Amino acid sequence: MHSNNEHFNSLIRLLLPKELFDYFEIMQISVEDKSINIYLDELAVKPDEFGNEKLTSNGFHSPCVVQDFPLRGKALFLHVRRRRWLVDSTGKVVSRDWATVAKGTRFTKEFALFLNKLFR
Repeated sequence: MHSNNEHFNSLIRLLLPKELFDYFEIMQISVEDKSINIYLDELAVKPDEFGNEKLTSNGFHSPCVVQDFPLRGKALFLHVRRRRWLVDSTGKVVSRDWATVAKGTRFTKEFALFLNKLFR
């Protein structure tokens, strides 16, 4: 038998672009009278574009808010926090290059639109 958490996760995966779960974790969901807010944090997965550099996770950028399709008559807002990384050898702060991620990858139209809204 499935737990309530598994049912909840299955339902959320039907509502959001499937590729989103490759890069982000749902931290919180709040349902209010006229809106649903989903809070997402980028996973602590080292960006490929930094190759062999030693990186340390260094918190998050301020959240970007993206309005998605309404759900059951409520506005749906995705609050997305991108991860910052510290390059140990230089002290430089870097982030995943989403343009690089999109190259050579097959995203659904929905996820491509999501990235476009989020990072333009």
